[in-house]
Amino acid sequence: MPRLPIRWGLSLPNRGLLFGLTNLDAIKQAALLAEQSGVFESVWFGDSLIHKPRIESIVMLSAAAAWTERVRLGVICMASFPVRHPVLLAIQWASLDQLSKGRALLGVCIGGGHDPELRTFGARRSERVGRLTEGIEILRGIWGKQEFDFQGKYYKLEAQNIVPKPVQQPCPIWIAVSPDRAAVGDAVVDNAMRRVARLADGYITMGVTAAEFKRRWEVISETASASGRDLSNFETSIHGMVNINDDRKAAYEEAKYYFSHYYAPGYPPEELIKVWLAHGSPAQCAEMLQSWVDMGITTPVLRFAARDQAGQVQRFIDELLPLLRLK
Repeated sequence: MPRLPIRWGLSLPNRGLLFGLTNLDAIKQAALLAEQSGVFESVWFGDSLIHKPRIESIVMLSAAAAWTERVRLGVICMASFPVRHPVLLAIQWASLDQLSKGRALLGVCIGGGHDPELRTFGARRSERVGRLTEGIEILRGIWGKQEFDFQGKYYKLEAQNIVPKPVQQPCPIWIAVSPDRAAVGDAVVDNAMRRVARLADGYITMGVTAAEFKRRWEVISETASASGRDLSNFETSIHGMVNINDDRKAAYEEAKYYFSHYYAPGYPPEELIKVWLAHGSPAQCAEMLQSWVDMGITTPVLRFAARDQAGQVQRFIDELLPLLRLK
């Protein structure tokens, strides 16, 4: 497991803008507070196009690039990655990296497989992994070479020099994937982790037990070792949910209300909530966040499942963070 300093990230609810959970001023205030605090090292937004609509992620990150100067700017899981054309995305993301002076961090995933959305963009559920793999290869090729061509199953590109290039060389691409082993089986989980080891500069998970994270990391590490890849600077992240409230029941109820609107009624299931939602007093929340750090998470990205984003950020900084034992 990489021994890296803990780098806190703040995930802001660009989907919540569409149904009254927050507003743009509150998001801007929270992003500025994160940067000015010196505690948070990155700011993130979620992504989806039609199925779970929100203010588009690259547009939000571009706004955040103008608001801030130091924090890294990430998309926590670009669920639309399999339906975005990688050439257009390469140009957009390199432009963001230029505007932010080298702070862009792309987290990609295969998305939730919403068939109507996939069909809208001419894709199928069965193509998501292949489109992810080819898309990453094309991004890296365009960004890293003066002239690049590609002939794949889903995408074809004549030899061209496509600009702009990102400031960062290489420009980081992380993979977000957290399959339920009980539902999909060992082979699916292991294959997903092998893709992470081969293709990604970092790994993002959802809520997970320490034992499960250890099993996943073993596959990532073994795959990387077999190919001679050095993971000493490889960041591991969790997109973790938090609601700080001295009334633990009220914290849980507000988080559930948030989830049912932000995601879907009945989601997440209780088993996932147990390892994904830190709620209650600062001391009660600290127990779960400490478990994430102890299992090997280097970059916890916190989503505060509450209306008062800035208030939650401030309580984390003032009351929760001092309770943690960090490497």
